[in-house]
Amino acid sequence: MKSIPEGIVPYRRTAEFNEENVSEMWLRPHSTKRGRWARIVVLEGQLLYVINGESIEEICLDANTFGVVEPGVGHFIRPLGKVRFYLEFYRHDH
Repeated sequence: MKSIPEGIVPYRRTAEFNEENVSEMWLRPHSTKRGRWARIVVLEGQLLYVINGESIEEICLDANTFGVVEPGVGHFIRPLGKVRFYLEFYRHDH
């Protein structure tokens, strides 16, 4: 799993989401803007995190495993039953 690079700082955190109120946008392939990273933090349950980079990578996220979203790399999530999670967004500290 990738990690958030040094010099990248958090600038926004979403509210908590669950399997019932997750945004449809996140369930379809999409990507973050150039220079923007994100961390998917699961509080309870599991999410399938699918990365559509040079190859397709599927990672099961849970309370012990968070997902790192790289700028411009296609990805989506899928709840695996009951889940609670949030996203943190990061950018360069200017």
